[in-house]
Amino acid sequence: MTATGTFGLSSEARNLHWLLTNLVEEVPGLCSVAVVSSDGLLLLSSDPTRNTPKAEPGRQDGPKGSSADLATIVSGIGSLTIGAARLMEGGGVKQTMVAMEDACVFIMSISDGSLLGVQATADCDMSVVAYHMGLFVGRAGHVLTPELRSELRQSLEGTQ
Repeated sequence: MTATGTFGLSSEARNLHWLLTNLVEEVPGLCSVAVVSSDGLLLLSSDPTRNTPKAEPGRQDGPKGSSADLATIVSGIGSLTIGAARLMEGGGVKQTMVAMEDACVFIMSISDGSLLGVQATADCDMSVVAYHMGLFVGRAGHVLTPELRSELRQSLEGTQ
């Protein structure tokens, strides 16, 4: 986690930290995970090197190794897909997936407008990643209140 710990956080914030840690530890192929608020601010993230073997020479484990970079990517792609859905009158965006040669990015909407973003290896089992993301979103969506978003943001700012 980017926070040095969860000491002093509310039980809801500690629960979200636990859910994120559980997601990273249980799903093979995940490199980095970020929860981003509807206004693009990083709320919660994993350590991008935590769940991957040592990188091959010349290759990085996550977008420049920074959870802030993943949050920027998630926010940007999320904004583009929401705009596209409006133009096509397709309704709300539930999930976005970008497959690249050496990686995948998955983005899933959380009920309050926040986004869950995951960077995974290209050989990950996409259905397993999507399933576990759905579980996280289902569990996190109802507790991610404005007060909790503010607490999470303040805890991240306190560790920088």
